[in-house]
Amino acid sequence: MATGETGFDDVTYDLISVQYHALKAGHDYGQYVRDADNAGRQDIADFFRRVMEEDSARAKQCHEFIAALSGSSESGPAVS
Repeated sequence: MATGETGFDDVTYDLISVQYHALKAGHDYGQYVRDADNAGRQDIADFFRRVMEEDSARAKQCHEFIAALSGSSESGPAVS
């Protein structure tokens, strides 16, 4: 299993990246919901809420995978 300069194996690094981007997007989507609400577009606001919930679930799943890898030989030296 490859371990780059970060000390994380590729899979752990990828999970951390997906988790970060899902959480960052979730923060941004809050503004999108407000913008759609302010424009009177409840349908679009509801869409952004669903997207936000999906990213929240995605970040949670990444967290669970990372926790499962922690301390295992699969995670690389930064997580072990």
